[in-house]
Amino acid sequence: MYFAIVAIDRPGMTEVRARTRPAHREYLRTLPDGVVYRLGGPLMASDGATAIGTLLVIEAPDLTTAERFSAGDPYSKADIFAQVSVRAWDWGTGNPDRA
Repeated sequence: MYFAIVAIDRPGMTEVRARTRPAHREYLRTLPDGVVYRLGGPLMASDGATAIGTLLVIEAPDLTTAERFSAGDPYSKADIFAQVSVRAWDWGTGNPDRA
């Protein structure tokens, strides 16, 4: 089952985000059992240069696992986000696993 994780930064988190980014990237490479990272990246401000959040798509067996994965992200642990949404997602268009 796929899940979209959309997280919006609290104001003033640019420096914290930059310091935490290496740990966040490592977290995406060393996933807990049952989680597959599919795609993601920063959400950008309208200037196209400033990160204001994060979008991740993962595969996990259930919502509880996806929420646990999101909570374990170093960005979450650094309290960067004002809000986080974890939602089941039906990856249709562009999914390399579908014909």
